[in-house]
Amino acid sequence: MGVVFASAEAAPFIKTGGLGDVAGSLPQALVAAGIQVVVMVPKYASIADSYKERMEHIAHFEVPLGWRTLYCGLERLDLDGVTFLFLDNEHYFGRGYPYGFFDDGERFAFFAKAICESLQHLPQDLRCDILHCNDWHTALAPVFLREFYQELEGYTNIKTIFSVHNIAFQGQFSDVVLSDVLGLAHIPAAAAQLRSDDVSINYMLGALNYSDAITTVSPSYAAEIQSPAFGEGLDGVLRRRSSILQGIVNGINTTHFDPSTCPGLAANFSARDMNGKAACKAALQTELGLEVRDDVPLMSMVTRLTRQKGMDLVNYALDRILSGGIQVAVLGTGDPWYEESLRSFEARYPGQMVARIQFDPTLSERMYAGSDLFLMPSLFEPCGLSQMIAMRFGTLPIVRETGGLKDTVIPYNYVTDEGTGFSFANFNGEEMGDAVFRAARLFWDNRAAFERMVKRAMQTDFSWQQSAERYLDLYFWLRPDRERPGGTAAGVAAAPVKASTKKTRARKTSTTSIKSEAESKTNSKTSSTKKTTKRTATPKTSAQKEPVVETAPTAADTKKKPARSTVKGKADTKISTSKKSTATRSKKA
Repeated sequence: MGVVFASAEAAPFIKTGGLGDVAGSLPQALVAAGIQVVVMVPKYASIADSYKERMEHIAHFEVPLGWRTLYCGLERLDLDGVTFLFLDNEHYFGRGYPYGFFDDGERFAFFAKAICESLQHLPQDLRCDILHCNDWHTALAPVFLREFYQELEGYTNIKTIFSVHNIAFQGQFSDVVLSDVLGLAHIPAAAAQLRSDDVSINYMLGALNYSDAITTVSPSYAAEIQSPAFGEGLDGVLRRRSSILQGIVNGINTTHFDPSTCPGLAANFSARDMNGKAACKAALQTELGLEVRDDVPLMSMVTRLTRQKGMDLVNYALDRILSGGIQVAVLGTGDPWYEESLRSFEARYPGQMVARIQFDPTLSERMYAGSDLFLMPSLFEPCGLSQMIAMRFGTLPIVRETGGLKDTVIPYNYVTDEGTGFSFANFNGEEMGDAVFRAARLFWDNRAAFERMVKRAMQTDFSWQQSAERYLDLYFWLRPDRERPGGTAAGVAAAPVKASTKKTRARKTSTTSIKSEAESKTNSKTSSTKKTTKRTATPKTSAQKEPVVETAPTAADTKKKPARSTVKGKADTKISTSKKSTATRSKKA
């Protein structure tokens, strides 16, 4: 099995957020599971020279983009078992930062087209069975692959997956781009599936319509984005394609985030030997100017200071929390109003409240290790990493039940003595305060139960290997003709798992399909005559190719290759108009 993983950023080369972590860590886990992975990333000018010097030029070719024909170089670098291919174009990527330019729509349209074009220039030791695209920057690749490349030799059997990491950033641009850049204006079916309204197009919308499977970063977030409240105008198409939508929780780098080996801590500790945890707490209290007391719970936050991260709730409840005898430490930057508010609380509660308005990764690790509780009251959270890091360091999270927070933190049950943290349901300051004091009362009144929960949290497996197994299930469901590492016979790969009706939120059940598969009529796929290989693809008309929707198998079919159904007419080309106005107002990347 060969997977091409396309992303606008990948650690350690270029990273601005969580997408870079995913593109840097998930491919390593897939390689460890026996899959060949190629990561495609733009060759930005800001990539460190130490990496550029190790890159090997393996090919160059021309990329047709609208009326343009543009150069693209292919540079190879193998790192930690993963092959990285950097797509080089000085005009588009020779800039100091990946995003935020007036021509981002054109830049990432070129990137998507170059991804498709480069697949016929892969070295002989590399292959592509699955093209896995991430966020709007690569969203046009499934569209281009279907409309321009799929019937060329070597492209026919490639399946596409699109992963939504944050649906608020969709890549919306003027519809002039359709003809001037994309070359799709003369293909009505394609143009219709990209339009968000009469004057704009939406790159992510195209990927959601064209991809063979859709994923996002947690099962709960996959359910939430099918609602108008969280769907950012795309809830209609996500409900329509819910049978191929599933959520897979991200992992964390458990080697880096390991309290038993982390070099910056006052003392190392583990779930088997917790003695160093108390030393880390005392050292943190001293460093932050807090009163050194083992009998007082220390609650921390490492976050952006924004409304999305729940800072309105924090401001509302902080007086109550501090008056109740809980120590609070906050690390982060963001909205100036929230920064000033936290400084005022620090001045009013010296020795009990501290706000470090800065970005400091090393201090964040000491806060994860030295705190008793970690507060994360997000308005929405697609996946979230901080709560998993906190549990890894033996700090119990207090979270709002949304997105990945709901899927990774099991609320404490006082009757059964089970759970890995505390939670509250509604975006409400009173409920958040109640959850904080439930945690504090357990700390004060039943320290033994509190410490048992700490050990359970530390022993929860949040490694990327867990996530990789779920992606492997999806890859081999799409390509049952490939043999799974470990001897799984071809054709019997597991289909995406249906959503459970239970409320258990254990990490081991982190991926589910969101709805039961939709009942649909299926027709046998007609075999098409392969065209002779061409270095550059030519476009098709809408009469030559109708969009095809992949549907997940029914329960009776999970052990055989699912049939493909061709949906003709307007069924798969019509964009839901009920959400047009909402889509127009959604945030542009």
